[in-house]
Amino acid sequence: MELDQLRYFLKVTERGNFTRAAEELMISQPALSRSIQKLESELGQPVFERKTRSVSLTEAGTLLQARAQQVLSILEDTKAEITDDGKSGRIRVGAIPTIAPYFLPEILRRFSAAHPQATVTVQENTTNVLLKSCEQGEIDLAIVALPISAKHLEIEELFQEELLLVLPPNHPLAHKSRIRLSDVEPYPFVLLDEAHCLSDNIVSFCHQRSVQPVAVERTSQLTMVQELVSLDHGVSMIPAMARRRDQSDRRIYRSLTSPKPIRTIAVAWNPYRFQSRLLQAFRECLRHLKMKTE
Repeated sequence: MELDQLRYFLKVTERGNFTRAAEELMISQPALSRSIQKLESELGQPVFERKTRSVSLTEAGTLLQARAQQVLSILEDTKAEITDDGKSGRIRVGAIPTIAPYFLPEILRRFSAAHPQATVTVQENTTNVLLKSCEQGEIDLAIVALPISAKHLEIEELFQEELLLVLPPNHPLAHKSRIRLSDVEPYPFVLLDEAHCLSDNIVSFCHQRSVQPVAVERTSQLTMVQELVSLDHGVSMIPAMARRRDQSDRRIYRSLTSPKPIRTIAVAWNPYRFQSRLLQAFRECLRHLKMKTE
């Protein structure tokens, strides 16, 4: 049994499809199929149940998936520990889309200045995908918004930020000195897709105060939410870090009266994986930012 066979097997498991797995592995589909067939021949039984357009794990495949992840993780951690000099190496950082473009650039600049020999790669995705990637060792840490459900990850809160009401300039609430959540209730909301936790934060805040926001439109990008508000499609709530990047005069931002809606930003990592000195330094950089925001 070869390491490449295990990597190929895990990629097919992840994608549920030989074609997509082969594309990501940058090998031909016949070559991938031969590798899996050889693996199954060695094991004496199939690891996948083949369907027309997808595959699913057999009982043997489910057992192999757990063992393959363990084997590859041990090898990766061993290599990382041997080569760990605290200066060079790679850190794989994940962040949700409502954080990555607003928060990470400054962090990356600071860290790169202090560790010029290090390489930091960034993956932007939804919370559930990032947490799974973190558990499986595909990324080293994930910057997300609480609450999250992650049994096998270490979670550290970084800071809280306000969610600001965003309105078109001609909105009836635009010039109101104090805006309560109940004032907003009659107006339609523009929200992100349900896969994004920011929408959960907004809806949960409203429900806790017996307000039922009606989402008339949903989109996958925060910038599109802002543009739809500018076009008078509805109102929304935007994280303060995104507001600081918005220079447009086609929308305005207002704080709601107390209690203000907030979200808590946190970093998650897998404590069962090797924690390099470089990775610890990156987390320390995040903690330094936490101290500055408190």
